[in-house]
Amino acid sequence: MKRVGVIGGGQLAWMMADAAEKLGLELLIQTPSEHDPAVSIVQDVVFAPVDDASATEILAKKCDVITFENEFVNLQALSLLAQQGVCFRPRLEALAPLLDKYHQRCYLRDLGLPVPQFFALDEAENLKSKIEYLGFPAVLKSRRHGYDGQGTFIIQNFATLEQKLTLNQSLFLLEEFVPFERELAIIAARSVEGEIVTYPVVETQQEQQVCRRVIAPAQITPNQVAEIQAIAHTLLNSLEVVGIFGIELFLSADGKILVNEIAPRTHNSGHFSLDACETSQFEQHLRAVCGLPLGNPALQCASAVMVNLLGYENSHSDYQSQRQQIVEIPQAHLHWYGKTESRPGRKLGHVTVLLDNQNKELGSAYTNGVGAAIAHTIESIWYPR
Repeated sequence: MKRVGVIGGGQLAWMMADAAEKLGLELLIQTPSEHDPAVSIVQDVVFAPVDDASATEILAKKCDVITFENEFVNLQALSLLAQQGVCFRPRLEALAPLLDKYHQRCYLRDLGLPVPQFFALDEAENLKSKIEYLGFPAVLKSRRHGYDGQGTFIIQNFATLEQKLTLNQSLFLLEEFVPFERELAIIAARSVEGEIVTYPVVETQQEQQVCRRVIAPAQITPNQVAEIQAIAHTLLNSLEVVGIFGIELFLSADGKILVNEIAPRTHNSGHFSLDACETSQFEQHLRAVCGLPLGNPALQCASAVMVNLLGYENSHSDYQSQRQQIVEIPQAHLHWYGKTESRPGRKLGHVTVLLDNQNKELGSAYTNGVGAAIAHTIESIWYPR
């Protein structure tokens, strides 16, 4: 039995556990808190922050391979373990250009992939010229440790920009605001042998920079699908990735595709695959990192709608009443992460509704009103009126 170590013990590791059991793998995690979702369902836990490389060394002695649930790691410290023979998948060299968002942007640009205009904000004297080039509104992003909208700000004027930079000690990336028609994402996996499979391109709908809904598949043209798949192949092959990556993109009003961000791990935009696809992104990731053949990523239904259940208050409730109402929706599959604390914007669970209809055109189930109505029903149950 292969033993897989996961750095991180949140809901992504929690959702890997069922896949590990299905594949006959043993899952071990490194995570800071006994309350983290994956703690109760894995075989062994090293309790430590995810950037604690000495704890990772302990984890490595128990595992055949180590992978990642999040990217808040100390690559420099982990590289010493890699030199000692610890097997990391994806390899640390594949993560190195991605963890800092400015470095990530530069890497994508140098690969020839389409990205928004951007600058690093490391020289204050150039600030005015940079913002004059981009114009307002502009997007300010923390270069490290931003997720679920944290560390991302839409900036409307120069005074607000200066205020944000004064109040925060982080390094920042400044980029153009893209007036997109919609946001898209693709999950792609690459095996040890270099085989790549891609999941259906999805539309993601964000509110306050946090994903609220995912529609699979996205209603885009076959040429746009092919372009996005080519972006995924170029990126994963360039990095020689082993494992799953999530790639977020913009579709502009004139039909252009721009790469927004890369997540070097399983990703929220792929959660629909747990119920809608033959092989979930979590099983696929484990297959890749363990050297197993990749599975079929195709949809097993006409389309699917995934809705995140986000915290809207500070509470310790388990929201049993709302959850019960949601699971009564036909073809609804609810995944509750078992977090003990709710706070505004925190991902507490998600629900995927499978849609089968006679019209198989891309996105038809959502755009003809069925999927939108289901998402509205879920959110009217979940969020207080």
